[in-house]
Amino acid sequence: MNSNLSSIEARETFFMALYIKAFSPVARHIAKMGGTLEEAQDIFQDALVIYYEKVSAAKPEIIVNEKAYLLGVARNIWLQRYKVSSKNQPLADFDAVNVPDEQLASDKIMRYLQTAGKKCLELLKACYYDHLPVGNLAAVFGYSSTHSATVAKYKCLEKVRETVKQNSLNYADFIE
Repeated sequence: MNSNLSSIEARETFFMALYIKAFSPVARHIAKMGGTLEEAQDIFQDALVIYYEKVSAAKPEIIVNEKAYLLGVARNIWLQRYKVSSKNQPLADFDAVNVPDEQLASDKIMRYLQTAGKKCLELLKACYYDHLPVGNLAAVFGYSSTHSATVAKYKCLEKVRETVKQNSLNYADFIE
């Protein structure tokens, strides 16, 4: 740390030494986190200002490793900016790799479908998984008409919806 930063030349030398010492690790970290060179420069500039304020304060903090301090401050600044920008990320940019284990969600859904009963489960499976037309549903499940099959399918869905509603569940409960 340089305690004599009163002259312009001393400050310039001080900042250049810090830049040479610490910018590269900061830029690598920002790039690794998905940032650009411009963002790295901006964040490093902010970290330098914070560091300079600490060093030039009336009671300066003891900073043992300038490079580590600047990198830590830059990481914190990046995380703050990332949190703000990620809150407004459009859903189209959502990474499917981050979707939790689909098997757990399928198991939950299957449990709620089973609460409607075996016949409903078979009817809904034939309709939605096997893509059986409603006319064929009536024949396979012994309904007198396609209208009866449609009404039965609707009632089965309502049973499942009611179970979900009774347990105050929403979409997020099916994703872990």
